Amino acid sequence: MVVRFGAFLIGLVFVLALLTAFLVPREAAEETVAHKFHLHPKALKLASDGPLGKFDRQQLQRGFQVYKEVCAACHSLRFVAFRDLEGIGFTKPEVKAIANQWAIEVPAINPDTGEATTRKAMPSDYFPSPYANETAARAANNNALPPDLSLMAKAREGGAPYVHSLLTGYRDPPADLPADARPGPSLYYNPYFANLNIAMPPPLVADGQVSYADGTSASVDQMATDVSAFLVWTAEPKLENRHRTGVAVVIFLIIATTLAYLSYRNIWADQKH
Repeated sequence: MVVRFGAFLIGLVFVLALLTAFLVPREAAEETVAHKFHLHPKALKLASDGPLGKFDRQQLQRGFQVYKEVCAACHSLRFVAFRDLEGIGFTKPEVKAIANQWAIEVPAINPDTGEATTRKAMPSDYFPSPYANETAARAANNNALPPDLSLMAKAREGGAPYVHSLLTGYRDPPADLPADARPGPSLYYNPYFANLNIAMPPPLVADGQVSYADGTSASVDQMATDVSAFLVWTAEPKLENRHRTGVAVVIFLIIATTLAYLSYRNIWADQKH
């Protein structure tokens, strides 16, 4: 009897917990200062959007230039090789030059001594990290670890719009922000970041910070848009192939379904139901 009563109480508690989870709005349950001041990403239109989207290679090259001149000082692209840049319109000689002139050399082993050394990058190499290891990265960034950007556009909720909003969202804290939510030392207020305060200093600080090779005006918004588009490509470089395959499959299914229906009508046309 006692066992049955105990089991009944446990079941009752479980049911009440489920009802609470269903009936109480999530926003109400999680209402915090961060939720109150947090902003959703701003809308961002890119050429790669949608089922028929294609990359704008000029924009991707501009985005790579922003990454190279601004982001690469702190953030790695460890899943992207230099030779992959051919996919955004660079020629083989240009890729070879980019790799050879990269500011950070890649780790290597001296064949004569067997000791660790470094060498100039080659097209087959992946982009080297700006830091020797995680400890060095944290030491250079007030114990904050700069994330790898290879998959950032897919790893963060909101994708490219989130990246763009974060890069352009730095501002002074609002007057009604509680004192315990205000950024402390080495932190910066950004309402698009989950907890409002981010360790990364504003990377794009002024128009013209990058001089685009194609002559495009490099406003802060333009630079943020271009590097967001570039990170969409690094996260999914085969996106155009996937879109083409999807369109071909849909067309095939439409034709196959039409032929199947016509065959059905032809075979059963003389049959009485």
